[in-house]
Amino acid sequence: MIRMLNIILFCTTLAALVGVYGLKYAVEDIASEKTALERKIDRQTGELSLLKADWSYLNQPAHVGPIVARHQEALALLPTSQEQFGRMDNLPMRPAAPDTAALDALLNSLDAGIDPIEQLIEAN
Repeated sequence: MIRMLNIILFCTTLAALVGVYGLKYAVEDIASEKTALERKIDRQTGELSLLKADWSYLNQPAHVGPIVARHQEALALLPTSQEQFGRMDNLPMRPAAPDTAALDALLNSLDAGIDPIEQLIEAN
């Protein structure tokens, strides 16, 4: 009886040992993948920083101005004229007072137990 118990415990211990070592190697693999991803993220962050610096340099007016002047005819660029902007007369005026009739009708219908949103959903 005790011998059988010792054999079972030995097999269980051996299985647990194999499981722990398997888990250890799996964790080490995941840790190395994590480290590789962190290195890749750091490298891409550095590249992004460099690209942002290049972009800010290339968008400076002192850099863009000569290029535009060189290619003005090919691009058919013209200076901005005053007619391209809107006028104050074209803007819609605000209403003199807010329309409260629609809000009153909505509140009255909600007080009566009618949900207009539900009716719209059911209609569609």
